[in-house]
Amino acid sequence: MTDTTTDTTTGTTDTDFDAIVVGTGFAGIYMLHKLRNELGLRVRAFDRAGGVGGTWYWNRYPGAMSDVEGFVYRYSFDKQMLQEWNWTTKYTPQRELLAYLEAVVAKHDLGRDIQLNTGIESAVFDESRGVWTVGTDTGESFTARYVVTALGPLSTANIPDIKGRDRFRGRIVHTGSWPDDLTIEGRRVGVVGTGSTGTQFACAAAKVAGHLTVFQRSAQYCVPSGHGPVTEEHVAEVRASYDRIWEQVRNSRVACGFEESDVPAMSVSEEERRRVFQEYWDKGNGFRFMFGTFSDIATDPEANEAAAEFIRSKIREIVKDPETARKLTPSDFYAKRPICNPDYYEIFNRDNVSLVSIKETPIKEITPTGVLTEDGVEHELDILVFATGFDAVDGSYKRMDIRGRDGVPIRDHWDDGPTSYLGVATHGFPNLFMVLGPNSAFSNLPPGIETQVEWIGDLIRTAEENGTTVIEATRDAEDEWTETCRKLADYTLFPKVKSWIFGANIPGKKNRVMFYFAGLASYRLKLGEVAEAGYEGFDLHASPSLTPA
Repeated sequence: MTDTTTDTTTGTTDTDFDAIVVGTGFAGIYMLHKLRNELGLRVRAFDRAGGVGGTWYWNRYPGAMSDVEGFVYRYSFDKQMLQEWNWTTKYTPQRELLAYLEAVVAKHDLGRDIQLNTGIESAVFDESRGVWTVGTDTGESFTARYVVTALGPLSTANIPDIKGRDRFRGRIVHTGSWPDDLTIEGRRVGVVGTGSTGTQFACAAAKVAGHLTVFQRSAQYCVPSGHGPVTEEHVAEVRASYDRIWEQVRNSRVACGFEESDVPAMSVSEEERRRVFQEYWDKGNGFRFMFGTFSDIATDPEANEAAAEFIRSKIREIVKDPETARKLTPSDFYAKRPICNPDYYEIFNRDNVSLVSIKETPIKEITPTGVLTEDGVEHELDILVFATGFDAVDGSYKRMDIRGRDGVPIRDHWDDGPTSYLGVATHGFPNLFMVLGPNSAFSNLPPGIETQVEWIGDLIRTAEENGTTVIEATRDAEDEWTETCRKLADYTLFPKVKSWIFGANIPGKKNRVMFYFAGLASYRLKLGEVAEAGYEGFDLHASPSLTPA
């Protein structure tokens, strides 16, 4: 273990680093840049992966790409790269996103302070010195005054515990850790799960697999993505407009680069509603369809049903086999994270694709040669893919031993569900900051990440300038923020369906609000108000041993 010493004259504590960043995806890369290059702190970032990129390092499955349009699925802080980095398609494939993040690291010389192939197993706060001791899976130990977790809300894989899983003689993989040596061309492939990842994979696999069996847990509302090439003229036009584009993004709700509607669905005629839905169906993109058509799809049941029925009508129109169309047709609210693909429903018209509704015929067990369902049918497979998502938001925290004041583990603090103040800090864990922690804004991730990184950076800069050694969210502030997020969620239709957004995909996980649903613009306004009020809701003081209320 590395020693820390305290200068009794100044009261300052020597540490290995001023700050440690956990994770090197979009959030960790920018956080390292902010703290080291802009604030001048001694920083090291750690990642268990063999390279940077976070989500885009691990998720290499066929079809993997952003489902937010590429021109705003990137950083805005580096204006030079906005003008120089090229793109050729509407959405950015995984390989290009990874190359982009690697280029950002190289340009800003961040690699020398990134330690890869090193997972963080523990972080323990020493109240007497105001210092975190961070332990790694390589047996090393480091100390720092600040720890920033950039773990990503979707990084701990959820793999269902299905009887017989260990007996399967083929390959079993999760989309979140796709091996480089695995190819699906000409193979008999099964995929469990039809969320954003599952539908992306299915669309890609249908075109190359010998046969694809889709094991559908829940029927999905899926709209076209409109994916395809973009012209050089379009790219030039976007580059010339980036100042205006980013201003609009930061002052919007979902931050996806389009103007969100302020027109209630029921304020226009049925004919006009269908015209608008068709226009956005043709444009493509799930967020555009949910938030660009009308203002109240996510909040008003009647408006939501109008949108849902339009999508259902498209399923009936596209899918040739009536029984397959029936299984594909959802009946609940259109109130999960919106998803889109070029041709999801169309793939079920292919001879090499079959659909199994495991709500109607559940999986009984995995056999050595495939998947046996309750109706007695064995679906023979060479490869079984779990597109079953993640233990979202707090899953990565729970697998680490993070201990705050009085040695309390964060998993105990979150026993009733993950909470935070503003999505960036939690009471009892001083000088621990989270990027995309519980109850952060529900929006396009890169603009949300930049918002939090910049705000955390400003808070740490203020503390450094004022001689503050301990920054901690108060219990009251955390409780009030949690209640605010709950009320906002209840105003929408999102809690009325089972979704990973509330932890429903994990057996035994308590249903709890995990996002702030008022939008990025509202969230940024709140952050600004807190900062202007001297970081209201935080206790900032010079003595580590003081315990805030």
